[in-house]
Amino acid sequence: MEVPVPTLKEQKLQTIIEQERLLGEIQDMDVLLERILSESRKIVHADAGSLYILEDNRLKIKYAQNDTQLKKLPAGTKLPYVSFSFPVTDKSIAGYCVLSGNVVNIKDAYNLPDNIPYSFNKSSDEKTQYHTRSMLTIPLKMANGRILGVLQIINAQDDSGKVVEFDEDAELYITHFASNATQALEHAYLTGNMITRMQRMAQYRDPKETFFHVERVSSFAIEIYDRWATNRNIPEREQTRFRDNLKIAAKCHDFGKIGISDLILKKEYPRFTDDERDVMKNHTCVGALLFTEPDSSLEKMCRDVTLRHHEWWDGSSKGYPGNIDYPKIDTEAPLPAAVPLKGEEIPLSARIVALADVFDALSHKRVYKKAWSIEESFEEIKKSSGTQFDPELVDAFLQVKDRIIAINANWENSAE
Repeated sequence: MEVPVPTLKEQKLQTIIEQERLLGEIQDMDVLLERILSESRKIVHADAGSLYILEDNRLKIKYAQNDTQLKKLPAGTKLPYVSFSFPVTDKSIAGYCVLSGNVVNIKDAYNLPDNIPYSFNKSSDEKTQYHTRSMLTIPLKMANGRILGVLQIINAQDDSGKVVEFDEDAELYITHFASNATQALEHAYLTGNMITRMQRMAQYRDPKETFFHVERVSSFAIEIYDRWATNRNIPEREQTRFRDNLKIAAKCHDFGKIGISDLILKKEYPRFTDDERDVMKNHTCVGALLFTEPDSSLEKMCRDVTLRHHEWWDGSSKGYPGNIDYPKIDTEAPLPAAVPLKGEEIPLSARIVALADVFDALSHKRVYKKAWSIEESFEEIKKSSGTQFDPELVDAFLQVKDRIIAINANWENSAE
């Protein structure tokens, strides 16, 4: 019997189902939101798009993608990092989408009907010399009705690359995709909440280890990895899995400080004695114990990062804890000497977080030091290439310098 050939619509829906399945594998909220934007654009061949999250009755941009603008940049370069927010009102298209809870399908952003409350802000187009025409804006709703944010995709294209309207099928596909992505969003939301609570727990023990420091280190780590992976032509699916784990694992890098005595951990002046410093080094082993025995690739990376983010690339004894039987150490005694790890013996995730962590520590004030300037901090990382840090990762870090600076400015915390 002849097997019927699936229609184009059936093929499209099958593709969407597979994309939804892949979304379910992602655990970090930021990585998931970025992927939702990318996959939504692929479904309807959209040239550009943005994703906003809802925070305190304001919409904050999380991701912006634009293939036309990206083609103008050197290979491997991302669009400039952007950060802005605006209040939720019916005067903006995204705000109206949140307040109404409805999908907004615009045929021509420059020729809107007179009987609507919202208008199109042309300022971004004017800055980039881009022309937005068709636009589809969808609220991202969780099962409990809570709106997480807004997905906005721009300039649908036909097979020849001509900009066209989002037709009924496109609206159906994207609405279906966004609706079914909520399960993945809820899972990532719960995972994110758990990590945030652990961050707060660590911060209560060590007030110097702020939420902002952890978030910056995590964001820096992703930028370093993305450029390194692009330079090495790492397959997209492998990149997605690794960066998803890395975004979370980087936030856990100093969780082991919860096992260090307050007499040492909260000491401000004078700074540590040699013995106290060696006790402090035990935080790497305590952190690893939190994720032993690992049951998933995420827990394994969390263990690697917590245990190895102070190792040195050149195998210097300045790195720690080295090749040590960490479950058996006495966390109240100085960390015993051990054979240092060297080069690629150190897990990639830990090598990345080591660089991101030191850069952030250099460029921000601590109780024992003033903040270095951004340029001084970059220069110090460059000087440490091949000694403290993997030179290939340093090269990747320097290649994304502009994005690192922009992320740093976005997360700047005046209280630090």
